[in-house]
Amino acid sequence: MPDPTSWERTEAPAPARIVHLGLGAFARAHLLWYTQRANEAGTAERWGVAAFTGRSAAAAQPLARQDGLYTLLVRSPEGDAPTTIDALVAVHDGADADAWREYFRRPEVGVVTLTVTEAGYRRTSTGGLDRHDPEVARDIANLRAGGDAGTAPGRLVDGLRARRAAGTGPIAVVSCDNLPDNGRVARRVILDLASAVDPSLTDWIEQHVSFVSTMVDRITPATTEADRAVVRKLTGREDRSPVVTEPFSEWVLQGDFPAGRPRWEAAGARFVDDLEPYERRKLWLLNAGHSLLAYEGLARGLTTVADAFADPTCRAELEQLWSEAAEVLTLPAHDATAALRERFANARIEHRLAQIARDGSVKLPVRILTVAQARAVAGLPVGPAGAGVVAAWIDHLDGAASDPGAADLVARLPGQGSSARAVLALDAIAPRLARKDVFARHVAERLAVRRPTSPTLAGARP
Repeated sequence: MPDPTSWERTEAPAPARIVHLGLGAFARAHLLWYTQRANEAGTAERWGVAAFTGRSAAAAQPLARQDGLYTLLVRSPEGDAPTTIDALVAVHDGADADAWREYFRRPEVGVVTLTVTEAGYRRTSTGGLDRHDPEVARDIANLRAGGDAGTAPGRLVDGLRARRAAGTGPIAVVSCDNLPDNGRVARRVILDLASAVDPSLTDWIEQHVSFVSTMVDRITPATTEADRAVVRKLTGREDRSPVVTEPFSEWVLQGDFPAGRPRWEAAGARFVDDLEPYERRKLWLLNAGHSLLAYEGLARGLTTVADAFADPTCRAELEQLWSEAAEVLTLPAHDATAALRERFANARIEHRLAQIARDGSVKLPVRILTVAQARAVAGLPVGPAGAGVVAAWIDHLDGAASDPGAADLVARLPGQGSSARAVLALDAIAPRLARKDVFARHVAERLAVRRPTSPTLAGARP
């Protein structure tokens, strides 16, 4: 049995050639897993990842004590399979701006990856950088003065400026989150911020930086003390930072890597010329399904995806939602929905509905309302299940749920009737939706028949 406090590598760590921003559980179940599998495939070059936390040092500290090693626990209905991940070769506090810039200066570093929330890009409703965001404004002032940055766009501009000054050549920026066309989104906000800091930097970025869009998929619930106990039992080791995930994983990428990359395809990643069909299928089936189960499930006092999936009413709404999306998808939906039924039914993956329900004002436009838009363009009728998700979200907000992007809306909802609530919500999150008046009427009809949702039934709020 291994020493429960010992975390020693069996071989020298791979050189740090990837810098990652956002050291959360998903990155360690997805990016790090794919990178390790690529390294294990016997390629000539091994790629290590130097990762930085978003802001807090909390995630870095236990991993640093374990030399970046941790257990990935793949949880299937049949049992748990632990694997030690060693592709994480350096762990840093996100506030360590000196270390961040130093990695960007290194010629061997060819890729920077990031996992941030949709809100982390700090965009306006039209997609550009929100320069009125106080933290963005602070970053611009600090970077102009040679100081540090705090937002994701600001930190990337800071790193790229250091790379330009060092003359170490091109690099690829790879976004790994649920936002559609995330590489283009990253490019726009980074160029916007760079132009506000140093207009000459934008020319260098346009010539030397590739922005890669990706579609990522692997359900990774928050780790619990019970999960840590399972890892201890299976491995004999005390892991302060294990990650639990499902067996399924998918990664589809579109873009160039001017300074090289791992052979992620050896681990099953797919490189395509057109990412959009894959993004839409995932967003409109998995992510939209999650949102539906979250809001409908929380209203019924349920707590996990598996609980909500087992509920007959939630399940019927989900199947209808998938049917509505399938009519406007360009890739087949049958195999994807078959896999999702298995994944959602896996009760051993405790994917919390309250976690999914956060930031609905940011998530619903790309998960639900883009389907409504596509149906309108195709001349199809409004989808009642899609309207039902928006109605359930409105009720969730009425239950005093926190959604920073909908603070103004939350303040205006109390005392309003169903029609007014529907119009207010759609004006806030989908002002340019085709046939918005028709969709609003369907949302209002769904609101009118919903039972009132109390704060207690709304579930734990973020």
